[in-house]
Amino acid sequence: MTSTGKKAARSARKAGAIDWSGKTALVTGANRGIGYETARQLGHAGCRIVLAARDPALGEEAAAQLGAEGVRVRLERLDVSDEQSVKDCAARLRQARVKVDILVNNAGIYDRTPIFELQTETFMTVFRTNTLGTLWCSQAFIPAMVERKWGRVVMVSSGLGTFSRGMLGHPCYAISKAALNALTVKLAQATPDCVKINAVRPGWVKTRLAGALGKDTVEKGAERVVWLAMLPDDGPTGGYFHGRRPSRW
Repeated sequence: MTSTGKKAARSARKAGAIDWSGKTALVTGANRGIGYETARQLGHAGCRIVLAARDPALGEEAAAQLGAEGVRVRLERLDVSDEQSVKDCAARLRQARVKVDILVNNAGIYDRTPIFELQTETFMTVFRTNTLGTLWCSQAFIPAMVERKWGRVVMVSSGLGTFSRGMLGHPCYAISKAALNALTVKLAQATPDCVKINAVRPGWVKTRLAGALGKDTVEKGAERVVWLAMLPDDGPTGGYFHGRRPSRW
């Protein structure tokens, strides 16, 4: 782990008086990029990790890497764009008596099709992954958090889909992330404050999506996600953050 990742893990462990070793975090799209590094930092902070990946082979490789670092990790095949896949994953975890305390809705895809060339099928493919998948995962895991009176949910959003920044992303991506932001607000309104539900703008991170254009490291982007995933009990809910500061939608 890099020095940035180690620092984030140490900071996360100190958050509040919560025993993070007793918490389980499910991270979607966790086989690479921000998702993988988020799982890594949460794991080094003490959490058990459910590493959710659409591709089992890539998921196995990522889980093996985390396991080699001492992270307690369970691999789950999960395609968030498929509602049945979400339900099946939730059923397997219930059967295994795995209680998800922290849900990081990270999985997402990007499309660059211009608005006047956009086909319905393309739009729905992006929307099902970036927005509906998040809704389905939230419906699958938040109710049990409410029953246990504790939970953390983080929506990995983007500045490219915020009205305050001019919705500068390509159409599909920007619209899906704007809808994700709205979903965050509505879920938080419908959920007791014991379950913290927030969205985060991790920044333009050097992942496969951004390539060499990325300005922040993956470790830095994940650190912003982890902060919300490990909020103390008096932390905020229903907000949108960049770093540790509230941001405009």
